[in-house]
Amino acid sequence: MELKSGISAVVTGGASGLGEATARALAAQGVKVGIFDLNEERGEALAKELGGSFAKVNVTSEEDVDAGFAKVRSEIGQERILVNCAGTGNAFKTASRDKQTGEIKHFPLKAFDLIIQINLVGTFRCLAKSAAGMMTLDPINGERGAIVNTASVAAEDGQMGQAAYSASKGGVVGMTLPIARDLSRELIRVNTILPGIFNTPLMNGAPENVKQALAASVPNPARLGNPEEYASLALEMIRNAYFNGEDVRLDGAIRMGMR
Repeated sequence: MELKSGISAVVTGGASGLGEATARALAAQGVKVGIFDLNEERGEALAKELGGSFAKVNVTSEEDVDAGFAKVRSEIGQERILVNCAGTGNAFKTASRDKQTGEIKHFPLKAFDLIIQINLVGTFRCLAKSAAGMMTLDPINGERGAIVNTASVAAEDGQMGQAAYSASKGGVVGMTLPIARDLSRELIRVNTILPGIFNTPLMNGAPENVKQALAASVPNPARLGNPEEYASLALEMIRNAYFNGEDVRLDGAIRMGMR
């Protein structure tokens, strides 16, 4: 798909990190960008800067997602591109003993369900509704649309405490090919990126020594990934018409250890 003016996109989680970098990269190509995010202040400011549109959206809410697409489409038109970056994580062992008291606890099930609802169901909710909208468009050069999802290397190398996170991201990987097949006759492509350790606002909250240790654990280049590198791959997945049904790691060759 040629990225140019006259093309619209929606980026979920677009107000910061991987989503912001992708929104900026798309806008630099002339694409009109709609941003879904919970951070109203950052989202509004970025949309204004890029000449796009913002909607405050919680991807776990069908009403929010419907209202978000309605608002953005009314302002910049029906999107041909969707990039799903909204997501979060937590860390609890499946079952564990308190080191001090010996009390046995298990993973809080509400916390497990929340991660699944945001990362997996939220991704599918936005994807399904965006694809339905794309189906109303006429093809351009044999394409109606392109969708990029965000999983994680934890989908394949989940560490201790990451049962919910790995399950949610593994689900995103697992649904990529069947969705690409579902949408093939509608001329809509679907791909997924599995980022490694990236320099995002979430990572910026970690102590400097922790960030340095994580960066050193990456084989080559021995540093954290930059959000612009994620955006570069997302744009290539959108541009390249033969890129479909794929799950691609973007991780500097890291393979996560047990902890």
